[in-house]
Amino acid sequence: MRDYAGPVEILIEEFKKLPGIGSKSAQRLAFFVIRTPKKEAEKLAHAILQVKESIRHCSVCNNMTDIDPCRYCMDASRDRSILCVLEEPHNLLAIERTREYHGLYHVLLGVISPLQGVGPDQLQIPGLMQRLKQGEVKEVILATNPNIEGEATALYLSRLIKPLNIKVTRIATGVPVGGDLEYADHITVSRALEGRRDFSA
Repeated sequence: MRDYAGPVEILIEEFKKLPGIGSKSAQRLAFFVIRTPKKEAEKLAHAILQVKESIRHCSVCNNMTDIDPCRYCMDASRDRSILCVLEEPHNLLAIERTREYHGLYHVLLGVISPLQGVGPDQLQIPGLMQRLKQGEVKEVILATNPNIEGEATALYLSRLIKPLNIKVTRIATGVPVGGDLEYADHITVSRALEGRRDFSA
């Protein structure tokens, strides 16, 4: 016998697919939606559909955007001689919150992870190299997460970039090893940017 009506069970199962949501949290969310007025529930459903329809990756930097190129790539006031390389679009917000970085970005959309079957060919590295070969960038900040996969990716990129005579730096250890930029506070990320160092392969 079912614990809940069919539609409620389906909603709970869908919520359980969200990161960090277990059975109890999924149940609470489902019952919150049930108690919510229909118009509010429709607004939530519409917001989800609108995001799926309008958000895409920037054709230049791979950040998530509703306009192409994204607002960072289009901003003429940003320093085009510095390029910060990140793993995922949400890492960009951690850098922006410091209010100390004014260069451009390039999002790899992942990291090299042999255990997960992810190699360099599955990352947005060709676009990065194409941008660097245009000659405008003088420094690349490798801001991949300070874990095994992030370090391996940074090392791989350093070896690719060095022959282009572009300065390669790595974010300093203000971000703890094994940590994730998404969860670091703005002071920690700010110190990591300030203390970046030369990164040699």
